[in-house]
Amino acid sequence: MEPGIPDDEVLNLANNQGAILLTSDKDFGELVFRLRRIAAGVVLIRLFGLSQNGRAEIVANAINKHADELLGAFTVISSKTIRIRKMT
Repeated sequence: MEPGIPDDEVLNLANNQGAILLTSDKDFGELVFRLRRIAAGVVLIRLFGLSQNGRAEIVANAINKHADELLGAFTVISSKTIRIRKMT
């Protein structure tokens, strides 16, 4: 994606493609829950202090394990937990 484009545009691009948005930006939680923006799905990645390979492995494992639950959900992946909340 283009650096610096507004979060609304990022969410719109993902929605237009029917894609689940992977991000480390907590602002998408506000867009989805407080502002009630519709999203195909959002995965918020909260993995600090890990190598890129370590983060990639955790995210890939979470997606593989929970793939059928991610569409239409707001998911938070941290080093110890995965929280999946359906967006209604």
